[in-house]
Amino acid sequence: MEIPEKLLKYKFYILFVLTLSLTLVSLVFLAPSFLSILAYFWPLLVSTALFLFAVIAFGKISVPGADTHGDTKAGEGILDYVAGRPDHPVESFKSEE
Repeated sequence: MEIPEKLLKYKFYILFVLTLSLTLVSLVFLAPSFLSILAYFWPLLVSTALFLFAVIAFGKISVPGADTHGDTKAGEGILDYVAGRPDHPVESFKSEE
């Protein structure tokens, strides 16, 4: 009676391993083969590889843009515009009465 008590102690682990093995076996027998998946998706894979190659090639051969405003960073002007900050601070004058 000592062995069934020890097996009962590990029943969740045994159920997990059995479920995992049944899932893997069913995937091996029911899933399509790798070559059929590759035959279906080869245009997508090739176009993605060409796009990544073009991005890397253009990244290596393109010259970085020169700063036109001195030490301002790219995109800083649009951020100021969106935040509602003007380029030059405008002082409000009181009208003379």
